[in-house]
Amino acid sequence: MDWIEIGSLDDIPPRGARTVESHLGQIAVFRTAKDEVFALINKCPHSGGPLSEGIVSGRKVTCPLHNWVIDLGTGEADGPDEGCTNVIPVRQEGRRLLLGLDAHRKAAVA
Repeated sequence: MDWIEIGSLDDIPPRGARTVESHLGQIAVFRTAKDEVFALINKCPHSGGPLSEGIVSGRKVTCPLHNWVIDLGTGEADGPDEGCTNVIPVRQEGRRLLLGLDAHRKAAVA
């Protein structure tokens, strides 16, 4: 797996997100209030809503379109809703953030 640097923890507000373009499509990178970092494909499993524009609460994000609640660690919808979005490996080295992307397909991270 290739680890692609995407910036700093300071680039993402607490309880917020930023997006990164890759060969997988748009990836939403989230920061919790406790400075945990998660990355998901930026599409709600319900109707493709932009998860990066949702509200982060704890380790979950609420889709801004229809209020589906998605677990940031698993990508799965909570409650009676069913569906899942892909989780992207992310790691933190000091304040630097890196995404784990398939070594066979390089990303064009913006």
